[in-house]
Amino acid sequence: MSNNDSLRGNIEDHNAEKASNSYLMSLVAIMAGVGLPLFNLIATFIFYMANRKEALFVRWHATQALFSQFLLLIFNAPAFAWLMTIIFGNNEFNNNFFAYIIVVILINLVEFIATIYTAIQTRKGIHVEWIIIGPLTNSLVKPKEENPEYV
Repeated sequence: MSNNDSLRGNIEDHNAEKASNSYLMSLVAIMAGVGLPLFNLIATFIFYMANRKEALFVRWHATQALFSQFLLLIFNAPAFAWLMTIIFGNNEFNNNFFAYIIVVILINLVEFIATIYTAIQTRKGIHVEWIIIGPLTNSLVKPKEENPEYV
């Protein structure tokens, strides 16, 4: 994660709160839908859709939160599917499964800690850009030129 000055400026308190909420949405979804990898993505997508026309700071962080959940889905969905084939199918637990589950748990733990940190920082009006997802978000989220209050 890195702090980026490109979105710094006079961040209004309600915009900082909305940006922070984009990360908190995934944490709430984790509590409601543990074990269902798609649930977090859907909850974050709904928040993104509701805030996609907000100020740049809010849009940027809602997009980054959405991308982070999509990235998690790429790792969590195969783990969930593999577990279901073990429980309801003919597969058995093996070392490959446990190794993959450990990697997925570590990825989820890192994302969970990063999400909490980012939610706290964005609530303070501090822009936090994640290493892999931040550049992708920068390429897709641009300021609206026709309305200077979005900058």
